[in-house]
Amino acid sequence: MPPTNHSASPPYSPKTLKQQQHHHHHPIRSLHRSLNYLLREQRLLFILIGILIGSTFFIIQPTLSKLGPPEPASLISRSVSLSSYRRPGSDPFFSRGSGRVPAGIGRRRSRIVVTGGAGFVGSHLVDKLIARGDDVIVIDNFFTGRKENVMHHFGNPRFELVRHDVVEPILLEVDQIYHLACPASPVHYKYNPTNVMGTLNMLGLAKRIGAKFLLTSTSEVYGDPLEHPQKETYWGHVNPIGVRSCYDEGKRTAETLTMDYHRGAGVEVRIARIFNTYGPRMCLDDGRVVSNFVAQAIRKQPLTVYGDGKQTRSFQYVSDLVNGLMALMEGEHVGPFNLGNPGEFTMLELAQVVKETIDSSARIEFRPNTADDPHKRKPDISKAKDLLNWEPRVSLREGLPLMVTDFQNRILNEDEGKGNK
Repeated sequence: MPPTNHSASPPYSPKTLKQQQHHHHHPIRSLHRSLNYLLREQRLLFILIGILIGSTFFIIQPTLSKLGPPEPASLISRSVSLSSYRRPGSDPFFSRGSGRVPAGIGRRRSRIVVTGGAGFVGSHLVDKLIARGDDVIVIDNFFTGRKENVMHHFGNPRFELVRHDVVEPILLEVDQIYHLACPASPVHYKYNPTNVMGTLNMLGLAKRIGAKFLLTSTSEVYGDPLEHPQKETYWGHVNPIGVRSCYDEGKRTAETLTMDYHRGAGVEVRIARIFNTYGPRMCLDDGRVVSNFVAQAIRKQPLTVYGDGKQTRSFQYVSDLVNGLMALMEGEHVGPFNLGNPGEFTMLELAQVVKETIDSSARIEFRPNTADDPHKRKPDISKAKDLLNWEPRVSLREGLPLMVTDFQNRILNEDEGKGNK
């Protein structure tokens, strides 16, 4: 029997043969099996679609973040110190990264409080801010404001309504404060002359949280003016102990406080001096001449003209005023700015326009003039034109019919309510 050569080949082993076969054929078989599995179960299609969706998201996400609203301002205010971050509304340009981006282009959603936001002017301002995409908190004690003016926002998560009197302090975290809360008509401010304490509280809030503050002052700071038309540099001619002085001097004091907080505490402030404004949602019986004439004409009552009717006023439609307030808040100038329509009308001329619009048969009734009633009132708005690029667009004959329609509906509902009692 020939000798066995052990060095020529290793002894036979089924295990060794199996390992060798596995080593040579496993990668190919595994790949083949994997491809069959992917194709049979359509996993490859799902993988490709997933890659496509992921790539698309990462490509378009930066664009969406610029176009769409960012995270809610309430979250921003909690995660970022209000005193340390620069608010987009605090300057016409604000920093984003290393560049300077004009306000309104990729602007962050602001969190804004409007005191008196359920009132005539305030509710129109709220409408515009909500339409712009901001979060709005309305503070109102409903002394002259009405829930009906803002109830169309009740279902909106970006709108809040707080029943509160600003003569009492309140703590909120916001970016901007529009301070409109103050009875603005003779009927109301003579009954409830609150002006200074509300302004003081809201200025204190602005100081604590670093918010920008806008004061709505009034043309009444000019009193019975000796300058015509009135420029912002005119200091006024006011009776400090008259029946109107709680309002006139109250607003003058509010302006003083606003500038003191600006100079002494570094609060970023804006001051608007508002001239006669009219439009839908005005109080029906607030003693102001436009609402008086319109309500009287609709009710078939005589139009009451005080004195000889030669006193002049300038009337701006409420949408023009709202545009001016927002331009002032977003701008870089403190003010004060006159916001009014320089179109000047005597009381008799206004009565005639109301007659033409509502009832040509309405008659005019003269009554003794009230004390300290200004004889002339007309704004010089050249400063607002130059620095805010603002001027009124709506004429009295265009705006008055819009107000008349609103008054007719409300007076009709009022009469029906009385009839049902």
